[in-house]
Amino acid sequence: MGKKLLIVDDQFGIRVLLNEVFEKDGYETMQASNGKQALKIIEEKEPDLILLDMKIPGMDGLEILKEIKKMDVKSHVIMMTAYGELEMINEAMRLGALTHFAKPFDIDEVRAEVRKYLND
Repeated sequence: MGKKLLIVDDQFGIRVLLNEVFEKDGYETMQASNGKQALKIIEEKEPDLILLDMKIPGMDGLEILKEIKKMDVKSHVIMMTAYGELEMINEAMRLGALTHFAKPFDIDEVRAEVRKYLND
């Protein structure tokens, strides 16, 4: 069974791109477009790694991250943000995010980080 990866982003195009890339890399991928969906998938499937967008309407990435931390799951989180908001990024790191990527990101860099955390 491959490692499980959850992609959480409100932008359909980004979810599809990441999904295709990581499926080809042999990971079992799941997608969520909002926080409620993401938390339900995390509870049911316990992904090994979560790529989490910082800016999502309704429940933002930090709120989702706080909820994940309350759950008894071993999922790791990598944040993605289109905004250079250092304060939010620092808060995400304090909450346990492994690292972050600024959008638009270099897909090869994201793949290398995902591999690093899923193949350790």
